[in-house]
Amino acid sequence: MQIAPEGPIREEDPVGKAYDPRLMRRLLAYLRPYRWKVVAAVGMLVLASALELVSPWLTKVAIDRAIPGNDYRMLGVLASIFIVALVLSAVLEYGRTLLTAWIGQRVMKDLRGEIFAHLQRLHLAYFDRHPVGRTMTRVTSDVEVLNEMFTTGVVTIFGDVFTVLFIVAAMLALDWRLALVTFSVLPIVFLSAWIFRYMVRQAYRDIRVRLARINAFLQERISGMVVVQLFRQETPTHQRFEELNEDYLEAHLRSITYYALFFPVVELLASIALALIIWYGGGQALQGAITIGVIAAFLQYARRFFRPIQDLSEKYNILQNAMASSERIFRLLDEKPAIAEEEGRTSLRRPIGGRIEFRNVWFHYGSNGARPQPVLPGAAASKGSGDEETPAADGSAEPDWVLKDVSFVAEPGERLAIVGATGAGKSTTINLIMRYYEPQRGSILLDGVDIREISARELRSHIGLVLQDIYLFSGTAAQNIRLGRSRISSERMREAARRVGIDRHITRLPRGYDQELGERGSKLSVGERQLLSFARALAGEPQVLLLDEATSSVDSQIEAQIERALEELMKGRTSIVIAHRLSTIQNADHILVMHHGRIRESGTHRELLRQAGLYARLYRLQFAPATASLS
Repeated sequence: MQIAPEGPIREEDPVGKAYDPRLMRRLLAYLRPYRWKVVAAVGMLVLASALELVSPWLTKVAIDRAIPGNDYRMLGVLASIFIVALVLSAVLEYGRTLLTAWIGQRVMKDLRGEIFAHLQRLHLAYFDRHPVGRTMTRVTSDVEVLNEMFTTGVVTIFGDVFTVLFIVAAMLALDWRLALVTFSVLPIVFLSAWIFRYMVRQAYRDIRVRLARINAFLQERISGMVVVQLFRQETPTHQRFEELNEDYLEAHLRSITYYALFFPVVELLASIALALIIWYGGGQALQGAITIGVIAAFLQYARRFFRPIQDLSEKYNILQNAMASSERIFRLLDEKPAIAEEEGRTSLRRPIGGRIEFRNVWFHYGSNGARPQPVLPGAAASKGSGDEETPAADGSAEPDWVLKDVSFVAEPGERLAIVGATGAGKSTTINLIMRYYEPQRGSILLDGVDIREISARELRSHIGLVLQDIYLFSGTAAQNIRLGRSRISSERMREAARRVGIDRHITRLPRGYDQELGERGSKLSVGERQLLSFARALAGEPQVLLLDEATSSVDSQIEAQIERALEELMKGRTSIVIAHRLSTIQNADHILVMHHGRIRESGTHRELLRQAGLYARLYRLQFAPATASLS
């Protein structure tokens, strides 16, 4: 099967801005269904921030009034208020943590569901261009980064900001001169925070790049473990992994070093601020300008003041990672399906006849996913017989066409075979009939209706497809045949299995149709997986059967079994068979021979042999001894 050309894959997107208003607005839209819970969480944070002011204020009152006045009653009241404030703060923290975690998990559930639903609507060209590992990262790691932002980032930032603002207001209200002395270290704190953010930003990017390298290396080597062991590459492979692992460790240790430097620096600056409070405040107290209680309150407020500044520096990195992840996620969500999935303007009658017609079809795998392009004047009528490209109407060079002016008809109930060398365009015809891609020129009709006028869902409900590369899901045999199609009864499923001959293989399993088949059907042989895929296609009773090299991976015994089943199953159904092994299509009603994207010969098996052309040449290559004896 041909795929769209793939450009160079970057290991990791560059680190973007720490805050992007456009992306943030899209992210916050996911909070809309839970807006009242968000309001409650923010309210809890504001109240908790306000309670940060209570303890220092109680200390000031106790030192300045209760203790000098020997007022035990006031001390008791102050102690009670202190305990109530602590309990209320603990309750608010518990409620806020629970609520923000709940909101974050619900938002992530919604986002994961939206991404997965969108992935199922995307055209195959998207998956041609994007590695599976990177796409999985969008659904898992990137979404988890956003979860961290919602639970410990965006909402809790409000708490840190309000805490700083409340403490600044309280300190200015107590003594503005002492407050300015305390704030004198802030320029150095902000400079340290800026340097820290810059350094750790680079370290985080190195971590992501090195992690991407490890993941890519592991996926490739584990998938190719047979080759690694066959060529005795265990030692070089392990050495290469150790190099990647060491680079990953170095990047992590570097980020840890930055944290180990930044937090002590902030603590040192906070201690300097406390020393300034004691020095300047003590001098003012000796002069009677302020009280000892004010100094004690300032010491507590200063401790609380620098803690949220440290937190904000760390949340900067959370926010930056979230912006990078959200940009990648929204880039995926903004990817438009090349083929619209909405209901078509035309509905097919049931049952359909199954007549397939290609009318002057031209197609290429464009870099943008083979999106339909306007038909150029005279393109549909072009019928050149050579392999040369047809120039565009504006004189520009034509793209690399995979199909060139292909026209044929498969009548209802007819068995049509398509043969040709690798790259001739055989599998592409299957892709176009299934509407995995759409032709740039010409049209494909089902029962006289252009398939672009039919919704992809309805079109595919009439077609059974069996590919060379069989994909079975982790689950039971019954689940792999039904594939969630509730309209397929148990009797109908078993009947399909019996008709293709897989029933006797399944019933030998310990639990029969309820037997778990393992990852990709690992408990079945290659031939048994092929037979099960036939049962899967036929259980839906399609009017059209598409077989793409469907018997190329099975042995002669099972191939004969499949041949016997197909003889019965193709009766009354339009069947299009793609095969390299000409022995499987000699009884076809009609055979098309493709070469470099064009149909070069057509006819029955005997007619094509008499023409002594491409088909006869292919036949001689595969059956040289038999051909020699016939001659």
